Amino acid sequence: MKIRRILATAVAAAVTTPVVFLSAAPAFADTKPTPASTQKTTPGDEDEDPDFAEYEKLLAAVTKAEEKVKALKAERDALVDDILAHNVSPAVKAEYDAAKKAVEDATAAKATADTALAAAKDALAKLETDPAATPEQKTAATEAVTAAEAKVAEAVTAKAAADARLEKADTARDDELVEMTRKTELLKGRIKVAEQELAAAEKALEEFEEGGFGECEEDDSIKVALSGPKTVTAGQSASFSLRVSNTSERTLENVEAYVDAVRLPEPGELIDDETDFSKRVIPVEWSSADNLEWTPFTEEFDSIEVGKLVKGGHYDVKLRLTVPADATAGKGVAFSVGEYDNNDGDCGIGEQFAQTEFDILAAKTDKPKPTPEPTPSETTATPTPAPTSGGNNTTTQQGGSSNTPVNGSLAATGANENLTQLGLAAAATVALGAGALVIARRRKAGTKA
Repeated sequence: MKIRRILATAVAAAVTTPVVFLSAAPAFADTKPTPASTQKTTPGDEDEDPDFAEYEKLLAAVTKAEEKVKALKAERDALVDDILAHNVSPAVKAEYDAAKKAVEDATAAKATADTALAAAKDALAKLETDPAATPEQKTAATEAVTAAEAKVAEAVTAKAAADARLEKADTARDDELVEMTRKTELLKGRIKVAEQELAAAEKALEEFEEGGFGECEEDDSIKVALSGPKTVTAGQSASFSLRVSNTSERTLENVEAYVDAVRLPEPGELIDDETDFSKRVIPVEWSSADNLEWTPFTEEFDSIEVGKLVKGGHYDVKLRLTVPADATAGKGVAFSVGEYDNNDGDCGIGEQFAQTEFDILAAKTDKPKPTPEPTPSETTATPTPAPTSGGNNTTTQQGGSSNTPVNGSLAATGANENLTQLGLAAAATVALGAGALVIARRRKAGTKA
């Protein structure tokens, strides 16, 4: 059974059995429902459930792709921030800062030399116009001007060198900023590729969850109904009835039905990622008018092959559930869904899911006298002549009609919104947990068909 059906089954069970799940409310009070995507296979299940392992592999691929996109975007954003802040490598930054300081120092030194030269020239000019000035004073003033001019020349040379150094450091810094900008452009390309990889991973996961359904949609062409006892004793078999009906205006071909049963959490029981739902599975066998042997659901035979159903036709099946003898008293639920795949490519899965809940009684300890197990011939009604439709393409209903009453539509539950929400939380854990392990195990045969 495909993952898509598991999801739908969980919702159906939740909507139709909120009161049953209410007893398990304390177990979910402080925990959130665990979606199918987070369920873990138990040790050793990898070899037993290759399809489920493949499902987890696809989930991991999506997670990895998401993390890759996130990491690349974070790297790009960090680069953009560095570019805007001119954050370059430490060595380039240190050289740029030193060159900038050298220019500032050289500029200050040149200003000082220019001031000294101007003062020396003023002093010389005054002496040249002073009649009292001696030749020695004039010579000294002239030499001071010459020395000041030399200082100015040195300052000019130092300033030019500092400017050249700063220009080189600035170029180096700009080169790094340009390289960082180039990297952001490269990251854009890598992000685009990573997003494409993520889309491909998500598509692969979606296709796997669809399980090959393609364009198959849920519709009301197939309806299923379950009925059975309200109590089941651990260690003993209990008989249930299933009816698969064609409510459409056409003949449906290759009709199949899926059935599973699980034990629900006990009041106050904690449900988390480590819960082993496989221990909650209740084995189910089936028989019908044209299949008198009790047939268990296995990887090879994961469904009830109803075959062709004419307009208005139905197919009745007897089910036998056997709760493990060591099971404690509690609650259980069986659920079913039908599907069809016509030879002309038309296909669909029933949007109506059936379920029936029951109380599980602990195994009796007084060792009562064994009761013979019912045989298929004792529990299966005698087939009724099937209706036929005239014309060139005459089709015949497969299977018989049962005298056992069956439940009506899911719409008759009358569950209020609050109970439904509680049921959704509970069912998401139980049905998606136990259902995923059981049904995913059966998918192997279905996907190879």
